[in-house]
Amino acid sequence: MTYTNFKVETDADGIALITWDMPEKSMNVIDLSVMEELDKIVDQVVADDAIKGAVITSGKPAFSGGADLTMLEGLLQDFHKQRNTNPEAAARALFDGSRRLSLIYRKLETCGKPFVAALSGACMGGGTELALACHARIAASDGNLKMGLPEVKVGLFPGAGGTQRVMRMADGQQGLQFLLQGRTLDAAKAKAMKLIDDTAAPKKLIETAKRLLKSGDVDPVKEWDKKGYKLPNGKVYSPAGFQFWPAANAIYRRETFDNYPGPRYMMHAVVEGLQLPMDLALQVESRYFAKVLQTPEAANMIRTLFVSMQELNKLARRPADQRPNKIKKLGVLGAGFMGAGIAFVSAKAGIQVVLIDRDQAAADKGKSHSDELMSKAIKRGHATDDDKAKLLEKITATTDYDALADCDLVIEAVFEDREIKRQVTEQAEAAMKSRAIYASNTSTLPITSLAEASTRPKNFIGIHFFSPVDRMMLVEVIVGKKTSDRALAMALDYIKAIKKTPIVVNDSRGFYTSRVVMTYIREGLMMLADGVPAAMVENAGKMAGMPVGPLSLGDEVALDLAWKIVSATRKDLGVKYVEGPLDNILEEMVVKHERFGRKNAKGFYDYKGKEKTLWPGIPDVVGQPKSADSFHVEELQQRLLVMQALETARIFEEKCLTDVREADVGSILGFGFAPYSGGTLSYIDTMGTTAFVELCKKFTRKWGPRFKPNKLLREMAKEGETFYGKFPPQPKAGNSEDAEAA
Repeated sequence: MTYTNFKVETDADGIALITWDMPEKSMNVIDLSVMEELDKIVDQVVADDAIKGAVITSGKPAFSGGADLTMLEGLLQDFHKQRNTNPEAAARALFDGSRRLSLIYRKLETCGKPFVAALSGACMGGGTELALACHARIAASDGNLKMGLPEVKVGLFPGAGGTQRVMRMADGQQGLQFLLQGRTLDAAKAKAMKLIDDTAAPKKLIETAKRLLKSGDVDPVKEWDKKGYKLPNGKVYSPAGFQFWPAANAIYRRETFDNYPGPRYMMHAVVEGLQLPMDLALQVESRYFAKVLQTPEAANMIRTLFVSMQELNKLARRPADQRPNKIKKLGVLGAGFMGAGIAFVSAKAGIQVVLIDRDQAAADKGKSHSDELMSKAIKRGHATDDDKAKLLEKITATTDYDALADCDLVIEAVFEDREIKRQVTEQAEAAMKSRAIYASNTSTLPITSLAEASTRPKNFIGIHFFSPVDRMMLVEVIVGKKTSDRALAMALDYIKAIKKTPIVVNDSRGFYTSRVVMTYIREGLMMLADGVPAAMVENAGKMAGMPVGPLSLGDEVALDLAWKIVSATRKDLGVKYVEGPLDNILEEMVVKHERFGRKNAKGFYDYKGKEKTLWPGIPDVVGQPKSADSFHVEELQQRLLVMQALETARIFEEKCLTDVREADVGSILGFGFAPYSGGTLSYIDTMGTTAFVELCKKFTRKWGPRFKPNKLLREMAKEGETFYGKFPPQPKAGNSEDAEAA
């Protein structure tokens, strides 16, 4: 038989080699066609008496990126269409459709002939579950294996047997952490957890897998399918279980605050499944998986963190009429923490970098940041000394602006000071070639006003990175009034080259991310002014789903920077600026107490190394707190989320933001807005604009006019409209790149 996605070859010893190699895809993913063919291949292996066993491997550098989640999105759309007319049939169709892969894997597992998975590169999601369903697993020993079940990161959990097989193969604690955190394992860790059996040199991977089959040591019947099987970690209801599971539940709640249905129902599936034979356990897993699929959190997370992010990574906002750019050489002005980080990620992407600062010592220090990052990567086994040497060769640290002469793109990353930015802009442009693009990494200053220092404003654009640059995946591109499509295309091509996710916004003070994140910090400070205890403010933020509390984030952003931004805004707005408790608290902290945040080890927290404690002097600045019982923690959580979502709606109305995908992706990747919500606009849509506006009005009466809903929101509430319904994202025409799965 011939297949589109697989090739099956049987050797003289009766070993079938199944090579998974999807045409016109850079990575193998699981879609409907793959499932259909895999099902038939299992039948073929079973029916052919000449086949004694099978090796399944990839024809690509990576084994599999997992399931194509757009397939699940299609299932969900069908479910919602049918639910109103026939809810029972809709639920059955969703259950049957979502468990089809699980049934195919179980069919492979119980077919009576041994399968060995030969793994290399990325082995994620459904690809890992396929490997676990096989009877043995051999991984390449080249250090490139990345084995994971990351479904929890997009609101789901492993639904093709992953929860049941991992918890029957691995140590209970390690297995549960692997599932709950969506961690990635290298070959050594996967072997230590008993998720793979052995490793082999890449060139001998298939040979080793075949030899294992020929030895007869691969049992085609799994231990859990044999009579008298006992769970390796003991029964759930046992003395050991009574110690383990309550603690596991407590850790789950500490990490998620029960905001995520995926991990919640995964815990149910694991605990209930471990008390049942495998077939029933898989059925329980499938029922909980179908239940998770129906939650708004899963739908929103799939849409934002998979579908939308994929589209943005493919440069959905790139002007279609612009030729592709290959950035060969980049200039970075300012070798501080941000500039040094930009230099590192660029050199890592193979781009030559000129790193400029006012003196050689400062430039060299910026380059040493890359040295430090590569040294850490070497210690962790993620890089070699040769990798480090090659990367450092790509960075030239200098004070000479003439070195920018052949740069395609120059990024300014100096202090947030207009005069300094003006000076470096003039110096850089004097040396740059005429068609080179100039970008500012400003986080708040309007690009159009900064471009006034440029002799070529059409080539001037904003490229706003987030700190630390090597870890933060979002980049905010800001288009000024005179910015050309060519400059935008260059910026987006560069961001794709360094493998980050871009969002495009129009010019305004604070743009999108900085403006919204300041409302989160501001609301935390307003709560302090209202008498909310500092610890309660912080806990409310984390319970709402934010990665850190607003006071902690204020310290990380730097309180002196926040004070500078407030001061600059007050200066620019003049009499239109309205002072409030925010100004008073920041002035007290920064000017009078010199508490700048983590940068000088004292802000709202006192810092000692990695340890931090809330500063006891906070009441001296904001007044004595009221009793925690005076406040409803649910309302505090809502205040923090509603304020950020409301500010996003205002920015959207002002047309600084023009794409709902960028609002949601930007809010999660940029400032950690409650990922379970799907992002700021998904948060409003899920609540419903009518309910959201009513909540804003309630908070306006109680907490002040900053919660007053804007005109766009009020109009949408009247019509019962949603952001995704009123402003549907436009698909990019002619995009044939393959999807990466999760």
